[in-house]
Amino acid sequence: MNNKVLHPRALEPVTLLMIVLTSVVGAIIGIQLITTLGISANTSIIGAIFAMILGRIPIGKLIAFKSVHRQNIIQTAISSATFSAASSLMLPIGIPYVLGYENLVLPLFIGVILAMFVDALLLYKFFDTKIFPATGTWPPGIATAEAIKAGDKGGKNAKVLIGGVLIGIVGSVLKIPMSAFGVAFIGNIWALTMFGIGLLLRAYSVQLFNVDLNEYYIPHGVMIGAGIVALFQVAFNLLSKRATKKSEELIYSKDQKEIRQGFGVGFIAYLAIALLIALIGGMISHMSFGMLIGFIIFATIAAFVHELIVGIAAMHAGWFPAFAVAFITLIVGILIGFPAPALALLAGFSAATGVAFADMGYDLKTGFILRGNGSDPVLEKEGRKQQMIAGMLAFSIAAVVVLLSYQSYFEQGLVAPVNHVYAATIQSGVTGDVAKQLLIWAIPGALIQLIGGSKRQMGILFATGLLLINPIAGWAVLVGILLRVIFTYMTKGKRESEMTVFAAGVIAGDALYSFFSSILKIGK
Repeated sequence: MNNKVLHPRALEPVTLLMIVLTSVVGAIIGIQLITTLGISANTSIIGAIFAMILGRIPIGKLIAFKSVHRQNIIQTAISSATFSAASSLMLPIGIPYVLGYENLVLPLFIGVILAMFVDALLLYKFFDTKIFPATGTWPPGIATAEAIKAGDKGGKNAKVLIGGVLIGIVGSVLKIPMSAFGVAFIGNIWALTMFGIGLLLRAYSVQLFNVDLNEYYIPHGVMIGAGIVALFQVAFNLLSKRATKKSEELIYSKDQKEIRQGFGVGFIAYLAIALLIALIGGMISHMSFGMLIGFIIFATIAAFVHELIVGIAAMHAGWFPAFAVAFITLIVGILIGFPAPALALLAGFSAATGVAFADMGYDLKTGFILRGNGSDPVLEKEGRKQQMIAGMLAFSIAAVVVLLSYQSYFEQGLVAPVNHVYAATIQSGVTGDVAKQLLIWAIPGALIQLIGGSKRQMGILFATGLLLINPIAGWAVLVGILLRVIFTYMTKGKRESEMTVFAAGVIAGDALYSFFSSILKIGK
């Protein structure tokens, strides 16, 4: 990488114009998908392809988009807008609306906007640390980077990528979750094996053991146990004296001091947001002073834990159980005894965190690869900064788009389908037996996470698989891992980079098919 390469700025007029345009489109797509199909698509590759096309139009300053770094800025903007509009904003504010607490929609909306910005800023702070290394998998980030590189340079890797894209599309047409298949070739084998086993156990537990895992809250208990141990592992890493500052500087661009600062600032920020939501939501009239304090502290911790769990799952598997982890928070909140209006705010606040964190991780991973995998620290630092600016602009635009449109969507009965699950749980409540089940099943979750250690995150990924209902994804992951082992053995590990490009193509093909098929469904 040439040290003299200058990174383009996000606020250059032509780049800024494209950020605004793609962010508006991305936000509209996100809102439409989450309210009609209940999903949120990854639009990174769509944004990258759009920027590549712009760069090939020989008109004025559009040629500037031949730069892979400008293409990266555009993909950052559109994916940030899509994910944030759908999962960080529209979904959370639908929970109080479905429950009939329309007066809580605006207070929660203010809170989740702030949480979304904190979410992304924390990832910016944590990226390329011991906890969230830049060399981590972040699968969709690799897929987008390889797509941009192939569009820029062509050559053999472009052919391998295109082959992967075609296989990804064909598999998706056949209803196979090809992103799960693709990630098996590039992620941590231990973590992904546990992820696949979790998916299959959840799918076939009734046939194998005559037990519905969900009925006994087993996935939720396992995640609680794994999550608690994961937090202790993070704390142990922060306090560990074994890794000297000098050795860390050789591996990561940020040291433990920055992680500690991030945790401190993040906790205070979430605490302030929880306090704000509680006060402007009028919770002071629903709870005693002691319970109000307990609610604020619990909401803060839940938001932070939710963010870390979603971030870890996203980094290792490219999949994250954001809705399910927020559901666990809600169950614990019900067991504590918070009133229904507070639970609506708690579920929304918790669900809002983690998504922007994960998406920003994917985007910075894309930039990290395009900038030479950290070989030019100055370029890397400037690139991350420009991506963050683009992301913040996109979040702001998404907030405006949601503000202008949510009322119209809600009046038509268009809310995220999962909102009805949250609302039904709040209305029906849970029994004391649920607490017992959660405690029992937290033990194996904690043990698996402890055995796997912080590098493998086996407990978190196993629980992630248990929380999702997708047996074909389980088979796809395990078959992919088997093929990876065979391929690596036959090539003696000499063609690993080719395998990564192929996997990136498969994930990209899946993303492209999912996006366009979703758009077609909306049009019908």
